Amino acid sequence: MILTLAQTTQSAGDVWYHAEFLNNAAWQWAALLGVLLATFVVGKIISFTLLRRGQRLIQNQRFVTTGTILRSLARPLAMLIFAAGLYSARLFMHLDNVIFTDAAGAPKDFLWLWTAVCKTIIVIAVGWAVYRLVDVLEVFLLRLTSKTHTQLDDQLVPIIRKTLRIFVIIVAGLFIAQNIFHWDIGTLLTGLGIGGLAFALAAKDTLANFFGSITIFTDRPFQMGERVRMGDHEGIVEEVGFRSTRVRTLTGHLVTIPNSVVANSPVENVSRRPYIKRVLNVTITYDTPPEKVARAVEIIREMLGARKSHFPTDNPGRVYFNEFNDVSLNIVVYYWYAPPEWWDYLEFTHDFNMELLRRFNEEAIEFAFPTQTLYLKKGELEN
Repeated sequence: MILTLAQTTQSAGDVWYHAEFLNNAAWQWAALLGVLLATFVVGKIISFTLLRRGQRLIQNQRFVTTGTILRSLARPLAMLIFAAGLYSARLFMHLDNVIFTDAAGAPKDFLWLWTAVCKTIIVIAVGWAVYRLVDVLEVFLLRLTSKTHTQLDDQLVPIIRKTLRIFVIIVAGLFIAQNIFHWDIGTLLTGLGIGGLAFALAAKDTLANFFGSITIFTDRPFQMGERVRMGDHEGIVEEVGFRSTRVRTLTGHLVTIPNSVVANSPVENVSRRPYIKRVLNVTITYDTPPEKVARAVEIIREMLGARKSHFPTDNPGRVYFNEFNDVSLNIVVYYWYAPPEWWDYLEFTHDFNMELLRRFNEEAIEFAFPTQTLYLKKGELEN
């Protein structure tokens, strides 16, 4: 029997069309590929549209929350559409004829595995969406913290965001393990008891730092941008995280201090001082007459009186002739400069010192400096 070319081509096409792999014909695998490509393309189009629209809303500064929601849902929605296409392939795929055993030795068919994978992708997509929607909560929290006077609340927002995201990941992982693959989480955790104990011991310092950060945010011993002194370190607080606090020292170095150390050590908040106190010892020579000593005290009191607007009303400047030193007579000066702006304080101190030097020179009051007088008897010189 002689076959025509058309019949031969049709016969070859029928062979390809009905060829099977894993109990599914070639056309079924081709249909699966087409469904996956279609859902992938549709998901990409929707994702791109939502991303672009959300970005425009955020840039307009009018619908920031709506824009953040659209941007957060864009990529997870594409994954969800892809999972839906993969799941719909069950309608034309024969998946229940391939039998295998799982890790526990129980017989499973390919349909179960296919369904489990689809559900896992769906849970991951939903979890990813919730993970991204934490940014929406961050927008609301930033609006609330912007109304407070403390900047430490602003630093608390990223910590809350990280905590919620870690929580979403853990919940999604446990849900997949227990509800899709039917793992016994309790038995798994019990089996990890010794390992969990070792992990807890290894994470002891991490937990101590975490609770230290909670103490910092609860007590609020300082705010962001304030100058503090902790132990041997003094500088500006730049960041407070889960594990540590970063301080920019006055020399420009960035020091990272564990939060457990910060919570358990004295913290001196330099920025919150109401004034800057100065103790000045003015030393004059021992041969200064009492009248000039009194005049020296009077001059300094006049200078403090002329600057009383810079001193708190309950702490005016004070001057006393208080000590007979080894090489000088000592006049102690106290004043409390307010407001406590460091560079303004230095300018004030410079002006005060210059006037003090000028007026003492005008009154011929000599400042003392370290001297030593040696007395020798005449008989000792002759010998």
